[in-house]
Amino acid sequence: MSRVGLKPISLPAKVSVKVDGTTVVVEGPKGKLDLALPSGITINADDTATVIVARASEARTHRALHGTVRSLVNNMITGVSQGFFKDLEIQGVGLRAAVKGKDLDLSLGKSHPILHPIPAGLTVTVNENTKIKVEGIDKQLVGQFAAEVRGFYPPEPYKGKGVRYVGEHVRRKEGKSVGK
Repeated sequence: MSRVGLKPISLPAKVSVKVDGTTVVVEGPKGKLDLALPSGITINADDTATVIVARASEARTHRALHGTVRSLVNNMITGVSQGFFKDLEIQGVGLRAAVKGKDLDLSLGKSHPILHPIPAGLTVTVNENTKIKVEGIDKQLVGQFAAEVRGFYPPEPYKGKGVRYVGEHVRRKEGKSVGK
């Protein structure tokens, strides 16, 4: 039994959920998102302020998708009402970032600058050349873009240089020790 799938989702003000056959469309003040429903999963979005996700049977695939679809719809509702963001910071001398048009220009100590295209639906801002903020309504897209930027130069354990999430703890290692 999916405990997550059984929880009803409460709708905030100014957010509407429409079910068109096998597609769920969520509209809110920040934008519009849609999701294709897998077979065996239905959504009851009546005029009340709650959305209920149900499954057709107790089959293993339906049970597996029940909680997943509920979480995806909940994230869509949160995204169109509040939005999602990830904060990154660059640490290291000479490492910096800038937004140039529709690209994120990263100077990460390589022989060339890295131009990473910003997907549609995301807003990327850079403060102080080292603080990157990724904002959008799609949780998966925000997290994926932030992970790709971090992947260009993950924080290294000896000096702590690299791109990291704000608040991320990097476990440091001791360097070589000169002994007898």
